[in-house]
Amino acid sequence: DSQGQVAAGVVVYAYHTNAQGLYPANDALRGTASVRHGRLRGWTKTDEQGRYQFDTIRPASYPGANPPPQHIHMNLLEPRRCTYYVDEVQFDDDPLLSAEARALTARGRGGSGLVHPTRAADGVWQATRDLVLGLGVPGYPNTSN
Repeated sequence: DSQGQVAAGVVVYAYHTNAQGLYPANDALRGTASVRHGRLRGWTKTDEQGRYQFDTIRPASYPGANPPPQHIHMNLLEPRRCTYYVDEVQFDDDPLLSAEARALTARGRGGSGLVHPTRAADGVWQATRDLVLGLGVPGYPNTSN
């Protein structure tokens, strides 16, 4: 939280594009969030230490001219509080990430969304994003927003 205390039981919802930069729907789920958010989406709850984890692929940029950098959308659902989005996760090694976007992402809603991906010995990419509950969220209780 804004005082640096861990927060257990917060739902973290994330979604992103596939390796082609698209949000492919799950045909079995037409008419649901699958149409807008695609198949590569999921949620988890923070554990008693406030940690969360997703196992997924690294998303691609949208296809076409002038695509935005690779990113992952995130929303938080706090128990007995509210639901809100936090700024996207963006990768500091993405050549499409401009200096201006890098600066904005570093001071984003919910804390810095800028992550540094590293490849583990098994070849799996890993990145960590810390979340600050309510940071930059208008009307969030007990903050100076």
